[in-house]
Amino acid sequence: MPEDYYKILGVEKGATPEEIKKKYRTLARKYHPDVNPNDKTAEAKFKEINEAFEVLGNPQKRANYDQFGQAGPGMGRGGFGGFGGFNQADFSQFDDLFSGFGDIFNVFSGGRRRHGPQSGADLRYDLTIELEESFSGIKSKIELPRTETCGRCNGNGAEPGTSLKTCPDCNGTGEVKQTRRTPLGQFVHITMCHKCNGSGKIIENPCSECHGEGTVRKTRTIEINIPKGVDNDSHLKISGEGEAGTRGGPSGDLYIVIHVKPHKTFERYGKNLYCKRTISLSQAVLGSEIEVDTIEGKAKLKIPSGTQSHTVFKMRGQGMPDLHNGKRGDQLVKIEVLIPTKLNKKQKEMFEEFSKDKTDPVQDTKKGFFEKLKKIYQ
Repeated sequence: MPEDYYKILGVEKGATPEEIKKKYRTLARKYHPDVNPNDKTAEAKFKEINEAFEVLGNPQKRANYDQFGQAGPGMGRGGFGGFGGFNQADFSQFDDLFSGFGDIFNVFSGGRRRHGPQSGADLRYDLTIELEESFSGIKSKIELPRTETCGRCNGNGAEPGTSLKTCPDCNGTGEVKQTRRTPLGQFVHITMCHKCNGSGKIIENPCSECHGEGTVRKTRTIEINIPKGVDNDSHLKISGEGEAGTRGGPSGDLYIVIHVKPHKTFERYGKNLYCKRTISLSQAVLGSEIEVDTIEGKAKLKIPSGTQSHTVFKMRGQGMPDLHNGKRGDQLVKIEVLIPTKLNKKQKEMFEEFSKDKTDPVQDTKKGFFEKLKKIYQ
């Protein structure tokens, strides 16, 4: 289907020459190949809008197009290579497209980067500790491989007693500019200077220790303080202990990621500790005082008579300290009653006697029931 030049430019058939020219300028800026490098779709669109403007921007061609369409005289399709299809008169209109915009189309490429001071990279170190160490807090020494500022040249890369020279290619700017004039105006292509790698300075006598890099690779022993109450996957930030900066920039930071080992007795939920404790049937029925493990050692826990299996007791203040205010959580002890699997003859007879009792032991908590159970274990 033949193209509708008015539709391509997005104007009405009765549009004025000024409206057509204004719309063309907008589309030409948007789809120009220098603005969209390696974009085949934009390139095709640019060809299309130029073909449309070549016709609608010329009063005589527009009149023929309105009367005969693309089959009319002078409607031949022009090529795009080297802006083919434009005559000298067309270029006078083309030059006017971006008049007053100067170097608006600056093209940056070639790995351009800032050539001033740059901060060093942050580092991560994973540290595994015991739950008891999390409870009390510890000091730990770690071996950390990292980049450090060269002590011989203080980071400038030059041998002591020598100085840096201004790069002759970029005159100290760290950038190289290439200006190109096109029918659409002036385009400035800016790239990083490869002679000085964007620093603007040349090292004529490199440092014998860092070989001009300004940094050296070392393994450093660092002592870190792990605060009380630190939890699993906590992140501790140590400022300035990361990779060294370049060109006088500050060092990065070190992030310590804490991993707390699973404990054989306790499970941690926030500030609270959770554990299980098994007691005998007689202890549950008659009541007793048992010894339980805590994060600090042993402690006594009173078991009331008639305690049911899976009852949870709270030991206040026996949990983990809060990381911010040091206030301790609680320890929760889940009681599991051990039902005997083997009974001697006397015990079996007593239980058989209980089974004939009309009272419901689940509901009846009278002294007589407990007295009967006492006899089993006497």
